[in-house]
Amino acid sequence: MSNKIANTQYPVAEIVRQRWSPVAFCDQPVETEKLCTVLEAASWAASSFNEQPWSFIIATKDNPGEFEQLLSCLAEGNQQWAKNAPVLMLSVAKLYFQHKGVENKHAFHDVGAAAATLAIQATALGLYIHQMAGFDAAKAKQVYGIAEGYEPVAAIALGYLGDVQTLPEKLQQRELAPRQRKNLENFVFSGSWNQVSPLVTK
Repeated sequence: MSNKIANTQYPVAEIVRQRWSPVAFCDQPVETEKLCTVLEAASWAASSFNEQPWSFIIATKDNPGEFEQLLSCLAEGNQQWAKNAPVLMLSVAKLYFQHKGVENKHAFHDVGAAAATLAIQATALGLYIHQMAGFDAAKAKQVYGIAEGYEPVAAIALGYLGDVQTLPEKLQQRELAPRQRKNLENFVFSGSWNQVSPLVTK
């Protein structure tokens, strides 16, 4: 098993340092109460006008048919490792405001906030998630009958850490590689675009 604590530029909460996105999952089932807890946490994310434009489609290995259905929506490269996770999900955004009927341009942002909250709660429970852009949104819409006005955002694998040695060599290298992030001066600006904020140059 691999455990990659973030080496941060500034002190952050320990749970943030512990959160990362593995590709090595074991097949240990995720307890129903824990799964519901991470989804409950997602529901408390902030959203524009409190619209809560997120939905999650869930498949667990307790129902192999449903699991294979969701797995089939993933890109082949992601299927290679995600098939080992006990839980797969799709996050879905509602694209229009309920109270206005106009486009919610912040829907994807808010679904991302919900997923981030889910990830932190999962970390607190000893679980990990890996979000994926590599999936077939059109197929997901067809398979699940996702209505007009809704859009799949990301696929998610959730579970407990597995043995890195069970992965193909290329994925082992990815799993064991040091974590990297931009320093603040590369993305925190003020005054004008791309002008580094003096807050982060002190």
